[in-house]
Amino acid sequence: MEYQRFFLGDQLTAEQRAFFDEFGFIHFKNFIRAETIDLIIRASQEVQQRWLRSNVEKVNGVPIKYGADLDGSKIVQRFAFINQHHPVLHELLHDPRLQALLQLVGAGARLGENEKDGMVLNHYVNGPGSKFTQMGWHVDGLRDVFYGKKPGPMLNVGIHLSNLKPENGGLRVIPGTHHQSLYNLLFRKAHFFNNEADEQEVAITPSAGDLTVHDGRLWHRVAKSSVTGEASRRRVIYVPIIAGKYEPKNENSPTLLYQRFAGLVK
Repeated sequence: MEYQRFFLGDQLTAEQRAFFDEFGFIHFKNFIRAETIDLIIRASQEVQQRWLRSNVEKVNGVPIKYGADLDGSKIVQRFAFINQHHPVLHELLHDPRLQALLQLVGAGARLGENEKDGMVLNHYVNGPGSKFTQMGWHVDGLRDVFYGKKPGPMLNVGIHLSNLKPENGGLRVIPGTHHQSLYNLLFRKAHFFNNEADEQEVAITPSAGDLTVHDGRLWHRVAKSSVTGEASRRRVIYVPIIAGKYEPKNENSPTLLYQRFAGLVK
């Protein structure tokens, strides 16, 4: 499936909302500039240095995933709540265009900067010491199940910091599955353990600076890069849009079972 791309303004158009309602995802071009990407990457490296020095294992109960870079040095491959640890990442959430995306959920929607896993920055690299090269099929709505709640509206906003082609791996979605039954949401695939390609999947192939949104009830995975070395390096930020009761996390928050499953991803 070759899908349509859009541009994000202060308000969503009727066409954009209709596309998202039907397919469960949407792709906006040129959300941030190259210089902003450079600032974000430098900021993440500063946070990484602090966390390595302090041997940070969890942030607000969410495990931090470490791995090795191509030169063997230890790196953070999945940052949780990184917006709470650097002003550059915190300010990124104040972009007024992000407020337009709340229309996709409706009344009470907000950016979950202090909830769920906060702003997550994933750093993938396909090398011999990497601990984070792919992520199996899953739905983000599984979080609600572990909270003892019915999965509700939750969107994942992705801000892409790397250029991707299909061979670089990255986000794969099964369009329309956000309309599925609760049974299929839970059991259509083995969460996190199934990495096999699906004949109905669509490859999301952003350029650096693009923004995507996908519904948390949509089946999706992160495909492994078929190339290795520096060409496989990719970074992406995710922050949730949620509604309902405000449930911020803090340093005493527990680690949930699904987060332990996610820790098996390599």
